Amino acid sequence: MRSSFSTESVTSDSRTPLQPPAATTAPGAPAFSADTAGLPSARSGSSRRSGLADRTLDPRTKLFLLLTANLMLFFHVTLTTQIIMVVLFLVPLTAAGRWRLTANFAVLYAVLTALGLLDPEALGLPWLHVVSALAVGATMMLPCFMTGAYAFTTTSASAFICAMRRMRVPETVVIPCVVVIRFFPTIAEDYRQIRNAMALRGIASGGWGLVRHPAQSLEYILIPLLMNATTVAQDLSVAALTKGLGREGEHTSRTLIRLRAMDWLAMVAVVIPLILDIAGVIR
Repeated sequence: MRSSFSTESVTSDSRTPLQPPAATTAPGAPAFSADTAGLPSARSGSSRRSGLADRTLDPRTKLFLLLTANLMLFFHVTLTTQIIMVVLFLVPLTAAGRWRLTANFAVLYAVLTALGLLDPEALGLPWLHVVSALAVGATMMLPCFMTGAYAFTTTSASAFICAMRRMRVPETVVIPCVVVIRFFPTIAEDYRQIRNAMALRGIASGGWGLVRHPAQSLEYILIPLLMNATTVAQDLSVAALTKGLGREGEHTSRTLIRLRAMDWLAMVAVVIPLILDIAGVIR
């Protein structure tokens, strides 16, 4: 019996019923494919992040810089050593792309140093002794703020945790440090939201609004911030424990850190002036 199905070709289109039709584009229009759309932006974003990570030092090196700045304050180094160390501390901050922060620190240090070098007796202004003394004290503490700002603004919480665990720091120290790292950015965001709400209502608006209206600033800014600070600290502590930071045993991390030649060079560069000052070579 002959088959009732035709054996000749039905159509010249070789697509299966499940295969979607080919996309048509207008003449001269750029062609995009589904697997390449969005790749340039993703690649550029990842390259920017990797480039920034390459320009920043290891978290352990940042802690070493902070320790060195505190040793400067402890040993009361000379002005020459202090200027050298400040320049060395501003170099990694500049390399990390924090241009505005670097400029602010540089200008502030120059102004405070100039005020500390004033001679009130020669100028005939005895009250400048107070200004000069305050400027000298602020100048001595400024390197600590520089290294601290560099460590806080360029270190993620995961990298800091990984560095602390590499140094065999107990978890009872790691958890409070992580809470502190996340605490200040959260409080700063709350402050910006409060300031925006005050400006929307016309209360102490403008750059000098807090100075012109100190009572309103105390009522609408400081009191809400202080009341919210305790809640923020508790929430951050619970979040850290929820992520397993307090779990016993060996911890793993997706963040990879390592001491490179740049880190060793930075540590040696900041130690040499301090040693020379303690030895009396730099006067």
